[in-house]
Amino acid sequence: MTGRSEVARLQQRLDVAFRRISSVGTDLEIQSDFARYLCVLVSGYLEQAVTELVLEHARRAGGPTLQRFVDQRTKHFANANAQRLEELLGAFDPDWRKELEGFLVDDLKDAVDGVVELRNKIAHGESVGVTYQRIADYYLRVQRVVERIADICIPR
Repeated sequence: MTGRSEVARLQQRLDVAFRRISSVGTDLEIQSDFARYLCVLVSGYLEQAVTELVLEHARRAGGPTLQRFVDQRTKHFANANAQRLEELLGAFDPDWRKELEGFLVDDLKDAVDGVVELRNKIAHGESVGVTYQRIADYYLRVQRVVERIADICIPR
C-alpha cells in the first residue's frame, strides 16, 4: 500500500483504538491514562502519514534516487509540529509551504502543536492532564491537516 491507501490504513487502526475507550468504563483515572496513550498514537499517526505522503510524491515524481533521498530524509521525521511540517513541505516546494501555512492557523495549528507537545511531555514522564474529549478533538483536526497535506503532495 502506498500514499492515500496507507494513510487510510493508519487512520483505521487509530479509529479502532479510539472506539476501545468504551471498554475502560467510567473510571476517570483509567480514561485519562487511555487518553495519554491515544495522544501518543495520534502524534505517531501524523508523523507516519506525512512521511508516507511525501514518499508517495517522490515515487510518482521521480526516480529511485529521489525516492531513496526522501526515504532517508523522512526516516527519522519526528516532533511533527506545525513549523516542522511547514519546513518539510517547503523543502519540496516553497508554494507548498505557503499553502500549508495558510491552512495551519488557529485551531488546526493548536491541535498539531498541542498533540506533539503533550506527546513529548508524556514521553518524558511529565504529568499531563489530558482528557479523552480533548485528544479526540485533536485527532479530528489532525485528520484535516493530513488530508490537506495529501492534497498538496498527491493531488487528485
